[in-house]
Amino acid sequence: MSRCWVTGASSGIGAALALRLLEQGHQVALGGRQAERLAPLASRFAQQAMLAIGDNDEPGQVAKVAEQIENAWGALDLVILNAGTCEYLEPGQFDPALVERVMRTNLIGTSHCLAAALPLLRRGQRPHLVVVGSSVSWLALPRAGAYGASKAALRYLVESLRIDLVREGIDVTLVSPGFVDTPLTQRNDFPMPQRWSAERAAGHIVARLAKRPLEINFPGAFTWVLRLLGALPVRWRLQLGQRLARNPRE
Repeated sequence: MSRCWVTGASSGIGAALALRLLEQGHQVALGGRQAERLAPLASRFAQQAMLAIGDNDEPGQVAKVAEQIENAWGALDLVILNAGTCEYLEPGQFDPALVERVMRTNLIGTSHCLAAALPLLRRGQRPHLVVVGSSVSWLALPRAGAYGASKAALRYLVESLRIDLVREGIDVTLVSPGFVDTPLTQRNDFPMPQRWSAERAAGHIVARLAKRPLEINFPGAFTWVLRLLGALPVRWRLQLGQRLARNPRE
């Protein structure tokens, strides 16, 4: 039985991951900002679940969550940093405040969680750090500048951190999903090929955690195509992006 912390556990992939882990008998700290959204799951698994309420953008709140976990369990064996957000830059309306919001949550907020989680993982049993990124980091897409930049930065951060954590015995897995049916993607106004349910995505991730892979990518065909397109010459990628871009008047 592992001691786990899952951020963004109130909906989408995070909620589905937390449920899977609880059903397997693990102890899970349910991370999120709104206790009322996490309370039903915590109540259902009262002997295993812990409410870990805090805003990842606020380092003080994250530190309190880590202190709460430490007081209860002493350490962590598995950390899944899943919390994130997505906003799109509309053509002709570049918004630096939007970029800052997305970067703050997806990159800086995750960094606060990393700083809080690593000391607990160092005391854990066969510690495993899992960070949920995005397949968009392989190919620049129109309107996705803020979101893609945050996930590309997160990929670099995780891959660099992995090098340093090897010597400490902490395994690191980066998850790069395609489209998953979540409250965030339900707001999208464009086609989402090969979209998976959050439950299917969580099952795919959890089934592979035991092998501690460096990466988990899905759906296979979709992510393979993105990586292939991302390796094209820059001008070709520009032409592809132009085909996908919407008219500023739309």
